[in-house]
Amino acid sequence: MKWGIIGTGNMGSMLTTSLIKSGAIPAHDLTIYNRTLKKAEDLQEEFPNLNVAKDLISLQKTSEILFICVKPHHYKDIIDSLKEEWTENQCLVSITSPVAVKQLEKATPCQVARIVPSITNHALAGVSLFTFGSRINERYRQLLLTTFQQISTPIEVEEEHIRVASDIVSCGPAFISYLLSEWIKAAGDVAGLPEQKATALTENMMIGLGELLSQRIMTLDELMEKVTVKGGVTGEGLQALEDHIGPLFHKMFQATQNKHKEDKKNIDLQ
Repeated sequence: MKWGIIGTGNMGSMLTTSLIKSGAIPAHDLTIYNRTLKKAEDLQEEFPNLNVAKDLISLQKTSEILFICVKPHHYKDIIDSLKEEWTENQCLVSITSPVAVKQLEKATPCQVARIVPSITNHALAGVSLFTFGSRINERYRQLLLTTFQQISTPIEVEEEHIRVASDIVSCGPAFISYLLSEWIKAAGDVAGLPEQKATALTENMMIGLGELLSQRIMTLDELMEKVTVKGGVTGEGLQALEDHIGPLFHKMFQATQNKHKEDKKNIDLQ
């Protein structure tokens, strides 16, 4: 099976690296393309058996499964460049949420899927979000699921929920990192804990929390119950959070939903 990746930015390079390091795809079966050739060649230096295409058409002709890993506003140019060359036996995979699977099916004769990855896939962990097109056959469906099981937990998501699911899975690490950065700063401002030590404590706490959840030792609700002693410090802290968090997360999801609608409108206009 020959695989191709268009775009070696943050997500394209992450996919390339994770799929090869996990053994999900042998490097010699993967070809990458980037408008700035050096970015692709830098990845080839890390994985000498990785192939680098000089142009889009040659990549398309040699790929049975082809990922498009570019920003939404570049999709039209990519699809226009390749529209005469698709076959029904190929599978096109998009990684961006604003471009609907049905739109890609209208624009191409090939089989289509959308897979939204996460930066956590770098650690061969986290989730990848799947939406399959109506034409995709069982062979490609199972191959994609099996391949991504080696770097993530694949979960199928309906079109109407793709944005909020992406907020949790794909944007979530950035959102949580911001909150934890503020947490570390507050520990210093209020109690004088040095930033370096607060950072180390926080990072290791998060790793331990992840292990509790991944091993199914406790759920989030059970964890809060176990740590919270009546009249104790944790209870006071939770009460302060409840009193002051307000509509924070509602505003966050509203902002991402609004941006998603704006992006989809621009895609529709294209």
